[in-house]
Amino acid sequence: MKNRILLFALCISINLSAQQGGMWIPSQLEGRNEKEMKALGSNLSAKDIYAVGKSSIKDAIVHFNGGCTAEVISKKGLLLTNHHCGFGAIQSHSTTENDYLKDGFWAYKAKDELKNSGMVVTFIKRIDDVTVQVFNGITDALSEKEKQDKISQNIKKIQKNAIKETWQEAKVKSFYKKNQYFLFITETFKDIRLVGAPPSSIGKFGADTDNWMWPRHSGDFSLFRIYAGKDNKPAVYSEKNKPYKPKHYLPVSLDGVSEGDFTLVYGFPGRTNEYLPAVALSQIVNTLNPAKIKIRDEALKVVDTYMRNDATIKMQYASKFASIANYWKKWIGESQGIQKSKAIEKKERLEKAFAAKVKGTANETILPMFDKLYSEIKEVALARDIWIETVYRNTEVLHQSFGLYQLELSAEKGEANFEKEKEKLLHAYKGFYKNYNANVDKDVFKKLVTLYFKTNPKKYTPNDLENTNVAMLADTIFKTSSLVSLDKVTALLQGDSKTVITRMNKDIGYSFGKTLAKSFYFVINPAYHAIQNKIAVVQKKYMKALMQEFPEDRFFPDANSTLRITYGQVKGYAPKDGVYYKPVSYLKGIIEKYKPNDYEFDVSQKLLDLYKTKDYCNYGVNGKLPVNFLGTNHTTGGNSGSPVIDANGNLIGLNFDRVWEGTMSDYNYDPEICRNIMVDVRYIMFIIDKYAGAKRIIKEIDFVHPKEK
Repeated sequence: MKNRILLFALCISINLSAQQGGMWIPSQLEGRNEKEMKALGSNLSAKDIYAVGKSSIKDAIVHFNGGCTAEVISKKGLLLTNHHCGFGAIQSHSTTENDYLKDGFWAYKAKDELKNSGMVVTFIKRIDDVTVQVFNGITDALSEKEKQDKISQNIKKIQKNAIKETWQEAKVKSFYKKNQYFLFITETFKDIRLVGAPPSSIGKFGADTDNWMWPRHSGDFSLFRIYAGKDNKPAVYSEKNKPYKPKHYLPVSLDGVSEGDFTLVYGFPGRTNEYLPAVALSQIVNTLNPAKIKIRDEALKVVDTYMRNDATIKMQYASKFASIANYWKKWIGESQGIQKSKAIEKKERLEKAFAAKVKGTANETILPMFDKLYSEIKEVALARDIWIETVYRNTEVLHQSFGLYQLELSAEKGEANFEKEKEKLLHAYKGFYKNYNANVDKDVFKKLVTLYFKTNPKKYTPNDLENTNVAMLADTIFKTSSLVSLDKVTALLQGDSKTVITRMNKDIGYSFGKTLAKSFYFVINPAYHAIQNKIAVVQKKYMKALMQEFPEDRFFPDANSTLRITYGQVKGYAPKDGVYYKPVSYLKGIIEKYKPNDYEFDVSQKLLDLYKTKDYCNYGVNGKLPVNFLGTNHTTGGNSGSPVIDANGNLIGLNFDRVWEGTMSDYNYDPEICRNIMVDVRYIMFIIDKYAGAKRIIKEIDFVHPKEK
């Protein structure tokens, strides 16, 4: 019975629903993972997904520019990823005459493909378990610092001596809270060119209002191509480079999806924290998230009021409003999801079973130590979050003051370094102040700084700010400070370091922000990390003990931006009583949401015409065109652009988001409500083919119909 409770609590039991969770290392799939995938409908073997020395699906998956995932979908190195992953590149090529964000971009000829300076994609060539080598020489007699120093030395040696080609790189990464280590041999390509992107009205349809929500109707995709040297190996940009010939690429299935179909998502998920103790999760839900939500809620109210009454401000702050709202919405959904799935109660049951097993052993101190450390960190963690949300993220004048404080510190490294950092700031200011309104910022300042003094723990509030009259301070700063306009701040920074720093410290906007910055640098952050380091030591012991005490159970490692697979099925869900969301959305939904000239829900005339004539070619089904669909795959940030692969290894979709009710999957994956959102590959091909008329791209893709076999 205890084992049953544990398995359910971790969402990784052998029952069918719980199989659909976990971010698994692709080199470790043989055995139980393989059986689970087959139970869900897969026809793939572990070696089809990951193999060394022969072609496998892993050879079509790349880490896209360090933050997203992309996949090779043709024998000519064509890459598919999300529109929001390629957004920066698309934007960089846009001009007033050729606005590729607004109008889209399509390279109808090979020579039209656009180079992207600094863009890279990385293949994983091999994954080796090097845990034994990393822990060589580690004994209980060593202190934690001595252990870490020895581990670091071992890792450097492993990376230096790794068997690889001269153009490849070696990197060791930790797993299971530093209880296991893997060596990754990688190959990075540096000549990546933009091939195609739909207009933002398709690629970002629904934008911020629809973010995290279902039903979605976003064509969130873009196309790039890998170029290589004449030997098909990585090379810097050259007109002589040729399209890369991949070891493997993904055929595109036009058979579509049905509820219950197998789905495999392959990519580079960023960060998850599935094995936190109950006390930590409770702190997130009851203390940290509410504080962050409240701060952003106040900022959103101010910005929204101004945007509704001023068209210019609406343009200036549309992107900022979206940025504020993004994680505000996520944190709300995350907290509600944790509560709805009873995640804290599940962890408490697990800990009760764990405590019974370790009673009388050295590990019986683990859970009490968690209680002690999370009690110690509570106030400083709250102060840290309040500072980040108030000073760094949401009050623009304070964000600028923090940048200037870093500039002041840079002078300690010499005049040349100061000048270099100053030029960076001056360059950044040109873009920042273009979309800045001092009246908006002043009202945000009043709201958030007032809230800061009301909610920030007294221990972490600078003593000389305790009696601050926020209204008077705001009036003075926004009347006299140089930080509220481009001309004034530019003038403020003229001169050598001594002159500039003296002038800066006479500015009330800077001096107030500097006091807060010093509090963060020298009080809050050191105190936070001192306790967090202790927690990490206990968390490592807890992870190891869990795996030892429950050897029949399976534990997937937390995401850490390394290559993973997650398997599941196409499936709808019931967000609340009496409501069921079907797993597929259609073009009809786009038309229903259509708002002419709206930045989120506008629809081009061409798409309207295609809908009217139902000219869907072989991409539609029964007179309807699929757009997005849902799955039970366990995803997070970094999985953006990940391929969705069917039971036979073909591309059926493109991962881009999660549902609001399931955003808590970073802490507690629950197969009942956690859903990832994907673009149907048929919609992608429809846009490339029928909307853009990019036949050259269509011709190089291998289309298949596996369900007809």
